[in-house]
Amino acid sequence: MKISPCRIPMAKLYFQYSTMNAGKSTLLLQASHNYQERGMDTYLITAGFDKRAGEGKIGSRIGIASDSDTFESAENMFQKIEERLNKGPCSCVFIDEAQFLSEEQVWQLARAVDDLNVPVMCYGLRVDFQGKLFPGSAALLALADEMREIRTICHCGKKATMVIRQDENGQVIKDGAQVQIGGNETYVSLCRRHWRESIGDKN
Repeated sequence: MKISPCRIPMAKLYFQYSTMNAGKSTLLLQASHNYQERGMDTYLITAGFDKRAGEGKIGSRIGIASDSDTFESAENMFQKIEERLNKGPCSCVFIDEAQFLSEEQVWQLARAVDDLNVPVMCYGLRVDFQGKLFPGSAALLALADEMREIRTICHCGKKATMVIRQDENGQVIKDGAQVQIGGNETYVSLCRRHWRESIGDKN
């Protein structure tokens, strides 16, 4: 009887996306914990300029956090992951705030998955406060092997798919830089209908 050789699972590039305050970082930290609980090492990375949880940390709104490495805008993600793998086993790479990746960095992640055979799980926002795709998210939507929407709700009870930016007085901001790190008081997640009403789109 011929015995088939064991097949090594092929790694994949994953993208889990949502609007603000849907619990992306919580899910990332839980998934990483699940690996570690089984004796498998993980590699956590977040955007270097996002220091809301502290320097080199991924934090959740429910109070859990973990140390992480950081990425910068011009950094080569393939080399970064390869260097980590050269230091020892790593069962999965987790990337928070993936919307801040550049298109080239997403391609580098895809190459790491294909050539280094390590799973990469990205968590991030899909669109900004103007309803436009972030460059990193657009590239991930094009290249990811598997995608999952993490859902939260609008105040009306419908699924929230958009986000508005507010100033310190609660007034909606329609213009400004795409990248701005804020807290719960800065962004509000809404369904498309109430997002349109908030920005004054009545056409």
